[in-house]
Amino acid sequence: MAIQVHIFRGSGRIFGFTGTDAGGKNLPAQYGPWTAFKSLTMYPDEPQRGVDVNACLADIEAHGFHLTDAHRPITHLVTGKMPGRERALVLGGGGSTGNAWLIGVIAGLFDAGLDVTQADLIIGTSAGSTVAAQISAAQPTELLASILAVAPQSRTSPVESDRGRVPNTPLAGHLEITSGIINAAVDAADMRRRMGAAALEMDAESDGSRQTQWRATVAARLPSQHWPQQNVLITAVDAHTGQPVVFDRHSGVDLVDAVAASTANGFGVPPYSIDDSQYIDGGYRADVNADLAAGYERVLVLSPLGGRTRKPLDWGLHLAAQADELRARGSRVETIFPDNNSLNALGVDLMDLSRRPAAARGGYDQGMALAEQFTEFWR
Repeated sequence: MAIQVHIFRGSGRIFGFTGTDAGGKNLPAQYGPWTAFKSLTMYPDEPQRGVDVNACLADIEAHGFHLTDAHRPITHLVTGKMPGRERALVLGGGGSTGNAWLIGVIAGLFDAGLDVTQADLIIGTSAGSTVAAQISAAQPTELLASILAVAPQSRTSPVESDRGRVPNTPLAGHLEITSGIINAAVDAADMRRRMGAAALEMDAESDGSRQTQWRATVAARLPSQHWPQQNVLITAVDAHTGQPVVFDRHSGVDLVDAVAASTANGFGVPPYSIDDSQYIDGGYRADVNADLAAGYERVLVLSPLGGRTRKPLDWGLHLAAQADELRARGSRVETIFPDNNSLNALGVDLMDLSRRPAAARGGYDQGMALAEQFTEFWR
């Protein structure tokens, strides 16, 4: 939702942002005197020079104002601890086996006494978007049991699946195509535009039946098709414009459609249509989209891909760069990556359904082993 934001200059290099008082009277006096600078409309996830838009809008919603000093957020110096902005859980993509590993880790932590599903914010990308929706509606142990109860099967689906099918779609050349696009792009925005254009071109002659089937597949995976009251963010990219998109319960988009969009990689599953727009995988926005946790005190990132990236490091889309930025802004950040046993279970083909039980068991063992280590951090 767009918000009209009024910006004021304070002392030194301090700026104040307010959406509730065009006169700036609600800005903290200790950083004044305040002088009106300009007003503009801010949209979630749309970059603005000199300010983290998502953190700014979140602060305005929570406190009525946002403060920066030399472009770094300092709102917390006035507000102290922010209610409801303590713990964020970030779930990255990783195909069918990555989905199973994520559920395994969360179930292992849960059985060892650490419930991360009650985070104040859950961010899901691609396979992680499915898990975000699943853990907000069902117990981790139930989700794990459903994976382990399925008889081993060969790879039949281009993306993670624990229920439901889509038609076989050849993925030979998928990595070659996307790597070529990444290598040809001049920056992240160019990469997203190119990725969307290529995916749309590949799907140009589709009759739309695969969209219906894909929606049914995604719906079958989710314990509930309703957005939870919990703050859940699902990432995607507009295939026509290349603009990053973040869905939540206020977006006017069904949860099933948001997850279907985030898991539509564009080359195995075609771009997913919602109203007049088409969307592709949230992993094209950034590898795990941990930056959306800006302003949260503790951020736990689970990445089936172990923080690896195929994108140029200077684009800043990889997990290490985003984690460093979060830490620079005052967040504590911890990560969980697959250990050697889990890596062997995940295998090379992350879409191999036959490996889901082993990947889930590997994740579960990791969760059980790591619970004590992370308990103090999370609680």
